[in-house]
Amino acid sequence: MTPSDAEPGASRQELDALRRRVEASEAVLAIMELKARYGDLVDGRFRRGEPLDAGALGALAEEIAALFTEDAEWDGGPALGVAVGRGAIAARMRQPTVSFSRHLFVRPRITVDGDRASGRWDLLAPCTRPDGTAYWMCGVEDDEYARDGAGRWLHRRMKLSTVFMAPVEGGFGRIGL
Repeated sequence: MTPSDAEPGASRQELDALRRRVEASEAVLAIMELKARYGDLVDGRFRRGEPLDAGALGALAEEIAALFTEDAEWDGGPALGVAVGRGAIAARMRQPTVSFSRHLFVRPRITVDGDRASGRWDLLAPCTRPDGTAYWMCGVEDDEYARDGAGRWLHRRMKLSTVFMAPVEGGFGRIGL
């Protein structure tokens, strides 16, 4: 049977199914880009092992908060606290608890359901505390996402669960960024 011999309804159903698959795939890619952007911005709060000046840090904190819905929740766990709403998230991002970090989000598991999605990411992050103590942090981030009126994907909820923190004797050496 050729495509022209198929029932018109069947072709329409196949086309609709294909459209949904393409939209879901594009959503997953957009969410992966959102997560990468978040990591870049959060790590960009430091230069050469020092936090940025207050003005630059404030502007970057606003960029980070713009990746979240107005009523979003950022949950860093017991050590980092919780911030609810864009304003609170921006305020939290203005107060770095480390002097260097590099977020490596891996093994994304993303499920899309229309304009909502959920994701789980493994996180490995080298970090340096203000006192110079270096460590590897490993954790899991469980996220919820929502598409805004313009079609952009945003974080609706982000929850970090730390698996372990391991000290690094001697630190990470010269920090170039």
